[in-house]
Amino acid sequence: MNREERKALVAAYKERKTVTGLYAVECTATGAHWAGRAPDISTIWNRLEFTLGQGLHRHSGLQAAWHAHGGHAFRLRILETVDDDMPSFAAERLLRERLAHWCAELNAERL
Repeated sequence: MNREERKALVAAYKERKTVTGLYAVECTATGAHWAGRAPDISTIWNRLEFTLGQGLHRHSGLQAAWHAHGGHAFRLRILETVDDDMPSFAAERLLRERLAHWCAELNAERL
């Protein structure tokens, strides 16, 4: 890959549209759930898989379950996304409220 191609790919990545949203991680071996929010829902699984695989995730319960059951026992589910034209203060409040709802609904721990 030459320099111009690389610059074009980097520019395209920076210009891509991100989607903010809520997600849940489920351990299929135990049925346990963890719920969280992400500013870019399309990249959250890569981040989770990396930090958990390295043993670096900040949530000790999720990290322990990952070590006990392995990565193949986990799946990610997108719960909701937020309109990008919503004002940031309204989106923040909505995300907080909906995350609390999903934690109660799934009996999930908050990430």
